[in-house]
Amino acid sequence: MYDVRSVLTPTREAGRALPAATQAFEQVRKTTLALARPLSAEDCQVQSMPDASPVKWHLAHTTWFFETFLLERFDPAYTPCNPHFRVLFNSYYNAVGDKHPRPQRGLLSRPSLDEVLAYRRHVDEHMLAALSLQGGQSREFEALVELGLHHEQQHQELILMDVKHMLSCNPLQPAYQALPSVAWPDVPAPLRWIDVAGGIGVIGHPDEAGFAFDNEGPAHQALLRPFQLAQRLVTEAEFLAFIQDGGYQRPELWLSLGWDSVNANRWRAPLYWSEGQDGWTVFTLGGPRRLRAAAPVAHLSYFEADAYARWAGARLPTEAEWEHAVRQHNGPTPSPDANLLDTGMLQPLAAHASSSPLAQATGDLWEWTSSSYSPYPGFRPWPGAVGEYNGKFMCNQYVLRGGCFATPASHIRVTYRNFFAPEARWQFSGLRLARDA
Repeated sequence: MYDVRSVLTPTREAGRALPAATQAFEQVRKTTLALARPLSAEDCQVQSMPDASPVKWHLAHTTWFFETFLLERFDPAYTPCNPHFRVLFNSYYNAVGDKHPRPQRGLLSRPSLDEVLAYRRHVDEHMLAALSLQGGQSREFEALVELGLHHEQQHQELILMDVKHMLSCNPLQPAYQALPSVAWPDVPAPLRWIDVAGGIGVIGHPDEAGFAFDNEGPAHQALLRPFQLAQRLVTEAEFLAFIQDGGYQRPELWLSLGWDSVNANRWRAPLYWSEGQDGWTVFTLGGPRRLRAAAPVAHLSYFEADAYARWAGARLPTEAEWEHAVRQHNGPTPSPDANLLDTGMLQPLAAHASSSPLAQATGDLWEWTSSSYSPYPGFRPWPGAVGEYNGKFMCNQYVLRGGCFATPASHIRVTYRNFFAPEARWQFSGLRLARDA
């Protein structure tokens, strides 16, 4: 079985370091292929629900990004690989032109997986040639390359999300890959509360601090009251207590739209949980396993996270509280022991002793906040077609923070704002409780 950890190391050419941009490009593109390698061509074709995409489409779309926004624009001699790909693999860029309907991506049996891989090789060859030019490209070209790499890293996480959902629909419950063996505590670590001082906090990404998506800025002040944040994430055992206390049958715990979702979708447990004669099992990228008391509970919707917090006598933090607390207690950068994609664990881990007072704040699972996904004061989308990247989704979504085990380490920041619809559950999402001081 192919182990994705075997490729998550820097690329070298003939014993010497490649130029930084070229090395980053090769590494990101190589990692995406590695994530697809454990899958068959049939696996790569399936679209298990409208919100998910086939792996083949992810492989093509991330290639389309470099072809459309870089090669077609900056290389006058470049000829597109296939003119039909401009429509087939456009995601949501209306300024680029027509799009194939998202719910019908799984119907694209042609081009074949082999043709998509050939498309990647074609574009990579031309991109590497463009990157090899010394001083021959503009700052705009360099910025779009950087954006394209972070865009592809987002799709690396999406590949694992969509693959897991696809495999869960198969009654054979196949594994994507054998997961590393981990020693699991029999009981969760006691839940402790971390005091966070109030005051005026600076939230958002400063312009001079390197790459960030447009929705992470501008940096601005936020007035915060003193509050407390749980030292770790909520666990499977704790969420099971919510279920056993009738949590999914008690409308007083739920927002109105959340209660509608519970009944319309017949939710009785988190996504991928199943109850059998021998107890509860959880489907993972390594196949089904027994419930683990100390494992952080995953695949919660915003509605479920909010209902649990209310049941526990607490609440979800705002995104400003989350960022302020993590900066204050963990520092401005992710901890070196964070459980992210590069570790190859491919699963959230139990809270453990680390140098960070707020355990699991980077990696393991995205954490729901109570903040609606909306623009920061002074927000401006990027110019041109890439301006459609984030801003137009600032409606009917909630913000998640912190990254997860499928997030690349070079991709995550304390200011990163992920977002999903409140009923979505297939992302790697959990929750951390907050309460007023």
